[in-house]
Amino acid sequence: MIRKITGLLCALPDDCAVLEVPPFEYEVLVPEFTRRQIQMKLGEQITLHTIQYIDGNVQKGGRMTPRLIGFNSVAEKQFFEVFCSVDGLGVKKALKAMVRPVPDVARSIEQQDVKTLTTMPGIGAATAERIVAKLRRKMARFALLVPAAEGDQGSGTAPSIAEEVYQILVSFGHSEQESRKMVDDVLVEKKKFKDVDAFLSVVYEKKNAE
Repeated sequence: MIRKITGLLCALPDDCAVLEVPPFEYEVLVPEFTRRQIQMKLGEQITLHTIQYIDGNVQKGGRMTPRLIGFNSVAEKQFFEVFCSVDGLGVKKALKAMVRPVPDVARSIEQQDVKTLTTMPGIGAATAERIVAKLRRKMARFALLVPAAEGDQGSGTAPSIAEEVYQILVSFGHSEQESRKMVDDVLVEKKKFKDVDAFLSVVYEKKNAE
């Protein structure tokens, strides 16, 4: 199974990225939000974290075709795998739907914002309700991701640090909403932190200054 691929981004059609990994070229399907992140990287080497699946319906006599789906980070890949687990969604529909960054979608699910979810391509009210019902308790760590800027393959604080700080704040007795705000207030400054302690220090500095 191909879990990661690094190569020269030589083409970027509407729904995929073409990576040159001599002597081969690989076509990697990408959701729209990933495409925006890498669109300024044409002609440069990039790395995509991938999911491999087989496209087709053998029961209907169709051809079975191996496909790769690529993301800028492991966390975005993990979110997509969870997202696809909802009944009636599936890989193709999920790929089409993911036009917004993962943290935005995760927050909408966590906040049970069905109306916003239905603005995603191919997501009707019934599907949005199923997404919320199945995933809303699994979104905390994805809602805390620091999205890469368009044309950038990642910057800022590592998502794992922000996620760990959030969990610590909750364990300290802060509500989920308050913990989210405390973390977000630090994340907006786009600073880098070497560890959880450094992040927590800034969180409480800002809170004490209020």
